[in-house]
Amino acid sequence: MFRVLARVGIDAFLIGLISMVALSWLAPQLGRSEGILHVELITTYGVALVFLLYGLTLPPERLKAGMMNWKLHLLVQSSTFIMFPLVMWSVALALGSRVHPDLMLGFFFLAALPSTISSSVAMTSIAGGNVAGAIFNASLSSLIGVVLTPLWVNWYLASSGGSMDLGRVLLKIVLLVLMPIVIGQVLRPWLHGWISRNMGWLKTLDRIMILLIVFNSFSDSVAGGVWDQHGSDTLALVAAGSLVLFFAVFGLLSLICRLLGFSREDSITGVFCGTKKSLATGVPMAKIMFGASPILGMVIAPTILYHLIQLIAASVIARRYQDHD
Repeated sequence: MFRVLARVGIDAFLIGLISMVALSWLAPQLGRSEGILHVELITTYGVALVFLLYGLTLPPERLKAGMMNWKLHLLVQSSTFIMFPLVMWSVALALGSRVHPDLMLGFFFLAALPSTISSSVAMTSIAGGNVAGAIFNASLSSLIGVVLTPLWVNWYLASSGGSMDLGRVLLKIVLLVLMPIVIGQVLRPWLHGWISRNMGWLKTLDRIMILLIVFNSFSDSVAGGVWDQHGSDTLALVAAGSLVLFFAVFGLLSLICRLLGFSREDSITGVFCGTKKSLATGVPMAKIMFGASPILGMVIAPTILYHLIQLIAASVIARRYQDHD
């Protein structure tokens, strides 16, 4: 059974993610800020730990290996940071007040996120794509997103009548994101052997931190009554919206790759890296931007459901590419 689940992208982390959301609904007092377990104390430092681990485990030599294919890089980064946000902004304008503003903010936040590294590279490899290009683009995207994601979200809030203390957010990003990444990269040459030997539990620790942040975020939302007005129909709407968004961008990127005359390998890399959004970056970034706000659970809901959909859909598509190779 577990092998079947793994083939469609469902692993222990994904099951843990769903479990944390369910637990926050059943027992929000356990995970809410200043609740019984004081999870917020762990998650505050957990954000910095997530990005320290990212800095420690990011091999800079891999960035150099795929650097020269500028057309591919331009396509992937444009899809991630221009196409996605503009598509979602257009949808927000078209829908107007028919969708709850906090939920629309969650979808725009999703659209502004960087690509994910591990699954982009894994799916590109399975499908027979340009793996070096995937590693370069996914890694570059994560670094660019540290700056562009909060700027896009700030712009969206300003354009829709909201506000965000951008100076405070950028300061927290410098302290909790940039500095840990830089420290991790500085320490990496001395800790390279230790990192290689302990990569398994480092990844596990990273995922535990993300699960705790999700638990804390959803518990705050449930305890704050945010979901009292938005039940299963809202989650169904988020799932449907995430599904449409994934396949719309996937189809558009496939068409662009054909029009630009990309090779099969580069086309595979373009569509897999250009459609992915990083839960691992998104959840800690949302925590930095929105803190203990009750809306945080609703803001990250599209990111969580999109993560589920992209893993399952990309796994099926990657194996179809593999079968037709």
